[in-house]
Amino acid sequence: MSIPHRIAKAGVLAALASSLLLGGGTALAAPAPSAPLSGTALKAVGHVCYSALPSQAHDTLDLIDEGGPYPYPKDGTVFGNREGVLPKQSTGYYHEYTVITPGSPDRGARRIVTGKKAQEDYYTADHYRSFSRVDFSC
Repeated sequence: MSIPHRIAKAGVLAALASSLLLGGGTALAAPAPSAPLSGTALKAVGHVCYSALPSQAHDTLDLIDEGGPYPYPKDGTVFGNREGVLPKQSTGYYHEYTVITPGSPDRGARRIVTGKKAQEDYYTADHYRSFSRVDFSC
């Protein structure tokens, strides 16, 4: 399965190299904050530093970058955002991936949900009740 928005990782490296070769200033900027939200979604979407994620979330993000293979058949499927916690987008904008929970007899509650923009990744540890956007700058 190919996830085009994840190709941005190569684009980030190219931007860094270009900036260094051209003597530019800061090559990378922090990810843009999520679009303004309303209602309960404003309270539910926070942020989490990449470094603070569990190691299994790092593994999942690496698998997404590589395009799989994924441990569960539902990984990579469209996330419908029925809970309305994430910013409203058209159907097919978000995709979900399992973050393995050691000791869990099933997929567990942890997920990474990706948007179509580069590094638009959200982590949930409570099966979609709340999300934190992954901040790759910390």
